[in-house]
Amino acid sequence: MAQPGRIPLRDLEAPMRSDPRFARGLDTGNPGAQPPGYRRRRGRAWALLAFSLAMLVVGMLLPQGLLLASGLVTAGMATHLLAAPHTPDRPGLLS
Repeated sequence: MAQPGRIPLRDLEAPMRSDPRFARGLDTGNPGAQPPGYRRRRGRAWALLAFSLAMLVVGMLLPQGLLLASGLVTAGMATHLLAAPHTPDRPGLLS
């Protein structure tokens, strides 16, 4: 009997087996691809981080406090997008 708040293994296995590339890797014992739930596209976050870095540099070269502050805010937003999600389904390393 499953404990409350726990997901049975068969429920975890079903979405992973639906991805043929990951399922082949599990069968061979060496999964080369991440399961579908763990794949994230981070291209936009890296672009936002580069844009915020440009805003910071221009804000420092030209004495523009508003541009500098905007660069700091967008750098924080990009860092949040790049960080791994911390949800109850996927706890951190120390939990």
